[in-house]
Amino acid sequence: MDFVIRMGVSEMEEFWNDLYLKSKNDTLKGKEKLLFKKLVKALKFLKHDPKYPGLHSHEISQLSNRYGIKVWQSYLENNTPSAGRIFWVYGPERTDITIIGIEPHPEDKKDGYEKIKLSSM
Repeated sequence: MDFVIRMGVSEMEEFWNDLYLKSKNDTLKGKEKLLFKKLVKALKFLKHDPKYPGLHSHEISQLSNRYGIKVWQSYLENNTPSAGRIFWVYGPERTDITIIGIEPHPEDKKDGYEKIKLSSM
């Protein structure tokens, strides 16, 4: 079963729409271009199988406790300084995955997730 990928409102939706429009107009530059490429690849894997091994998806209990819903983290990239992470939840429908944040991996593993700010569904 494939999932429907949704962008959390309003921050994630605006972020995605901006990147997507720039890609269509061929105006992505440098880091934006690289981020868009990695994001599209990761979202394809997430859509088909959230447990795809390369995504290393796992629940972040600190964020789940803070937001009152299971919050998952998947790799956008690995083995790079401040490697990007995608934060997401299942829902609102049974076949939906909603992206609620894209952030660098927190450097401080103990308190790092306290600094993460996620969009709402």
